[in-house]
Amino acid sequence: MTLDMFEQEGVNAGQYELYGQDIHIIRGLALPYVDGIMHALTKQIKPQSPLRQMTTPSGYSMSVAMTNCGQRGWVTSRSGYYYADVDPLTHQHWPDMPAIFISLAQAAANKASFVNFKPDSCLINEYQAGSKMSLHQDKDEVDLSAPIVSVSLGISATFLLGGFKRQDKTMRIALHHGDVMVWGRSDRLRFHGILPIKAAFHAVTEDCRMNLTFRKAL
Repeated sequence: MTLDMFEQEGVNAGQYELYGQDIHIIRGLALPYVDGIMHALTKQIKPQSPLRQMTTPSGYSMSVAMTNCGQRGWVTSRSGYYYADVDPLTHQHWPDMPAIFISLAQAAANKASFVNFKPDSCLINEYQAGSKMSLHQDKDEVDLSAPIVSVSLGISATFLLGGFKRQDKTMRIALHHGDVMVWGRSDRLRFHGILPIKAAFHAVTEDCRMNLTFRKAL
């Protein structure tokens, strides 16, 4: 597959965007954290809980590779969608959430006026060219009053923002390296997804997009 572009660094960094009532995008907010995040991913998290393609309850193998860190990890299997204390692949507890992860998640939440956000779970997704995420809601958490904080690293993606029903019209939003998206309150249960990733190259992640999604699961 031919890589069709070399990704730019921090597109529109510093720009703040608001969608709906409580969907916030802070462009480039994660850029100062990138080196520490990538070090933690490479040296701490992935060696302990490797990325893997999980199976949905319907038997579909997801195109996105996933792992977790924190107190609990989100998993999917033939038995359903749920949070687990133990990694079902390694049968060990998930890696601790690095301090730099928590600092970034809380900084983003504060900028979006979600104070005292204390994430206890971080889902880590790796998108290769062609990988996608179908429309879904984040609704497996006990505390739905806490926001979702989503960090984009590496090659760009097109985020689909829908309504409160799967069939509602969607809006397309470009997400670039370093962008952070925060949503909650009245917009917490909106359907959302990612269109198939286009082949590209980024100096930090090479041929993939990394996404960190922080939640309060407990």
